[in-house]
Amino acid sequence: MDRYDIAIIGGGGAGLTAAVYAGRAMRSTVVFEGNVTGGQIATTDVVENFPGFPEGINGFDLAQNMLRQAEKFGATVEYSRVERLDRAGDGTFAVATEAAVYRARAVIVAAGADYNKLGVPGEDEFIGRGVSYCATCDAAFFTGQDVVVVGGGDAAVEEALFTTRYAKTVTIVHRRDTLRASGILQERARANEKIRFAWDTVVERIEGADAVERAVLRNLKTGTVSVMPVSAVFVFIGQVPNSHLLKGLADLDAGGHAIVDLQMATTVPGLFVAGDVRTKAARQLISAAGDGATAAISAEHYLASLG
Repeated sequence: MDRYDIAIIGGGGAGLTAAVYAGRAMRSTVVFEGNVTGGQIATTDVVENFPGFPEGINGFDLAQNMLRQAEKFGATVEYSRVERLDRAGDGTFAVATEAAVYRARAVIVAAGADYNKLGVPGEDEFIGRGVSYCATCDAAFFTGQDVVVVGGGDAAVEEALFTTRYAKTVTIVHRRDTLRASGILQERARANEKIRFAWDTVVERIEGADAVERAVLRNLKTGTVSVMPVSAVFVFIGQVPNSHLLKGLADLDAGGHAIVDLQMATTVPGLFVAGDVRTKAARQLISAAGDGATAAISAEHYLASLG
């Protein structure tokens, strides 16, 4: 059984940053990643809001830089999906993958969250080329253009309002005839001259050549199908934190996000959580990286206290 000081579950921005800090602290460190290193940022064409890159940087390239930096400081990367996380009676943790069980003295869960998708033709094809799940990240790319925001909750309306700083028009497409967002957000949206509404409507397809060019919409009450020329489709219909490993081990909020303190610590000694999987996360790469750094520093302090 391989033994490490710190096991990090998730190789996105939070996990890789944690690995850099843990490695530099001279702690033996392993990172588990079941998909592509970098997480969601690896599918982003251009990242413009991460400090140090005034001209922007390709998301995949940035993720690879983070990976190389973590490996430079000694982190081992296991491309395996973690299936179970348990805490033993001696305070150590068992991290089980399909192939093996690893033992760690401290664990940082940075498994992120998955955005709920529309599940329509063209959505996956145009991710990073007009389909986005983060207006804060991507709205500036569509300055002076027409865009669609899908959803009716607080997140959708907040992001729609943010997008109006850049877009020519923002059409909120919602499957109901009223928004679910808070009253104050609804008032702001209705008062914004750039925002339009497509009620009782869903996106059927997203089309284009090299990038998004139009959204095919269907009215649920009339069945009418229409084509809306747009340059982007922003989807905000919720997300699911990848916190299944924490159920029964750490405290979760109603949405399934891990509850942590300012040190990214759970109530379980030696167990830390960073990034989108924690409660009240900002869901940005820079904040995820900050979480990862904080979690690794806290894990180091915890290990030092054990002697």
